[in-house]
Amino acid sequence: MQELLVFVGGLLLLMAVGLPVVVAIGITSFIALAVTGTGGLPVELMSLRMVQTLNNFTLLAIPLFILAANIMNTGSTTTRIFDFATALVGFTKGGLGHANVVASSIFATMSGTAVADAAGLGSIEIKAMKERGYDLGYSAGITAASSVIGPILPPSIALVVYGWLANVSIGALFMAGLVPGILMAILFMGMTVVLGAGKRVAMPPPVPFDAKEVVRTGRRAVLPLFMPAIIVGGIWTGLFTPTEAGAVASIYALILGGLVYRDLTLRDLFHAFRRTLMFSAAILLIIAVSSFYGWILVRIGIPQALAGQVAAIDMPTILLLLAFALFFLLIGCFMSVIESILIFTPIVVPAALAAGLDPIHFGIVMVITLSVGVITPPFGTVLFLMVGITRLRYAQIVVSILPFLIPILLTILILIAMPILTTWLPRPMGY
Repeated sequence: MQELLVFVGGLLLLMAVGLPVVVAIGITSFIALAVTGTGGLPVELMSLRMVQTLNNFTLLAIPLFILAANIMNTGSTTTRIFDFATALVGFTKGGLGHANVVASSIFATMSGTAVADAAGLGSIEIKAMKERGYDLGYSAGITAASSVIGPILPPSIALVVYGWLANVSIGALFMAGLVPGILMAILFMGMTVVLGAGKRVAMPPPVPFDAKEVVRTGRRAVLPLFMPAIIVGGIWTGLFTPTEAGAVASIYALILGGLVYRDLTLRDLFHAFRRTLMFSAAILLIIAVSSFYGWILVRIGIPQALAGQVAAIDMPTILLLLAFALFFLLIGCFMSVIESILIFTPIVVPAALAAGLDPIHFGIVMVITLSVGVITPPFGTVLFLMVGITRLRYAQIVVSILPFLIPILLTILILIAMPILTTWLPRPMGY
């Protein structure tokens, strides 16, 4: 299809030459208007679409959850979580590796992004592992890989964007991400056991279990640990929407840092709001321009035509979903998760629905496979974070991550083969 080639090929070409994503999307949209004969539409339509898109209650969840994560990173919340995770599982072989995964899983239920996870906990985790004698490459690998759990567990920003675009309940997506996130965490810990047994990775001997230390660190972390329960429990019971959960999380983080622990100054708060403003503005600008891109797609009829072609393919749904996963893995190497979801959801979701795929199951698989891109070259953002934290070479970081791609890919294959893992929790909610 000529139109699809213009939309996707032109966009990738413009990004390949170094244009910012938001500029590439905008230029591609106008080129598509000219090529497809719809160039008579007024230019003002783009600004109207952008404003209309951002005037959306659901999207308010994005800056709110980013703010909550920034406030927690500024105070002592992340340190308290990691100390508790260390006391809980640190007595096992490769204990700090297990603690790394547990802490990342807990923090994922507060931050919603892989980058926030790696940036917030990464330096703390790697410093602790280095001091205990862990191999630095292994420390970087497990820290980077465990950050992939961030976009899977609620409150995932990627799932918010997917649910908004695909017209799928965000609350159902949040519930659907719980089991895959826990499954991936367990497989990461299993890989740590394998690496420790092989003695190819330097890991210190385990320390004795100390129940008193678990109780002490647990008391220090009990209030931060309430946040996941508040977010998930509130959405599950219908007490508040996912967007309102973002506001609750931000207020709760502010109370913890400013009033309870008193390690959050006005200066710290200013920087937290500033980081939130910059990150949110970048994401929302891309969303606004992408909405115009998606609107043109629908107007020309590309998703409808692609859906018809996919529906006509005589292929088992499991093979079709596997093909989609391979495509997303490739795309994730070159584009961020949010950008990929914004661009490809209007194209692939109608095709997936026409083939009989569940939109919740499809969304979880899509987000997980795209999230792998944060730890794969050439543009993995978490890779660059690890280089800055560890001072290792880029190639060393990439090599250290390779063993942990096995648990991630295994998680994806299990989810493709067993859709029930993503759908059984949302069903009691009526989805």
